[in-house]
Amino acid sequence: MASQIGVDQAVVHPHMSAVDNGRRGDTPWEYDELLRMKTAFEHIGLDVGVIEGGTPLTDTTRLGLEGRDEEIERFNDFVRKMGALDIPILCYSWMTHFWWLRTTETHPVRGNAETTAYDHDQMQRGPTAKVGEVSEERLWETLEYFLERVVPVAEEVGVTLALHPDDPPLSPIRGVGRIITSVEAYDRVMNLYPSDHNGINFCQGNFVAMGADIPETIRHFGDDIAFVHFRDIEGDAEHLVETWQDDGPTDMHAAMEAYRDIGFDGPARPDHVPSMTSEGDDTAGYEMKGRLFAIGYMQGLIEATYRDD
Repeated sequence: MASQIGVDQAVVHPHMSAVDNGRRGDTPWEYDELLRMKTAFEHIGLDVGVIEGGTPLTDTTRLGLEGRDEEIERFNDFVRKMGALDIPILCYSWMTHFWWLRTTETHPVRGNAETTAYDHDQMQRGPTAKVGEVSEERLWETLEYFLERVVPVAEEVGVTLALHPDDPPLSPIRGVGRIITSVEAYDRVMNLYPSDHNGINFCQGNFVAMGADIPETIRHFGDDIAFVHFRDIEGDAEHLVETWQDDGPTDMHAAMEAYRDIGFDGPARPDHVPSMTSEGDDTAGYEMKGRLFAIGYMQGLIEATYRDD
């Protein structure tokens, strides 16, 4: 379906790859498994542009625990395999213990479609995290340690690392610090290891939650943006609701114009979308009908933005 509507690149989480026809399985970290996955997409006209998540990176590295050097070497080995297969972008996050957080997956939006939402007051009433208190300083130290060891490998093999924001961009959550929560935080990351291969996954919804002006921030980061999540939210980091791409507060045409102005030519995907009628059993935010709508909307904005070029 994606190929039929004009998509030419795939963003792949190895747990949900074409290797096993979409059934959840082991992450294909081995070269031959990655090759089979890439070839399966090519047979339907899609290049693999991004691997997002599913990498050999855990809290062992993020928290600086025993075994992180071995884990970083496994991560680097994964990056080398991607380079050998010409898969150009690896999206990762520095969210520790708590990953992508929502408190509901059935919030009603336009037409009673269902979307995800987050209520920080409700989240904070939960128990203390099993990892205990985690300081932001500790996470900055471990991120710098990581970048110093993986960016040179990414440079060597031609892979760009794209760091996803914390979602939601709040710190702390039940005592666990989060550091990728602001424009200034990304400036700091870019300065920790300046490189064309140390990049940003510009997830628009999270930057809205940070209170950032989206077109202005796109121009601020410019070439550091490697990969885009073209989505929007209502609210802020403490109380947010996912929206349809055409029904949120952001001027999405102005955002597309900003991408044009910085010369962005990388991959972009809708990311989260509302679930429509007959959908939403177990994959809230990632169903196909809403993505088909969102991709068509993006195509229209691209045509309107580039029609005079």
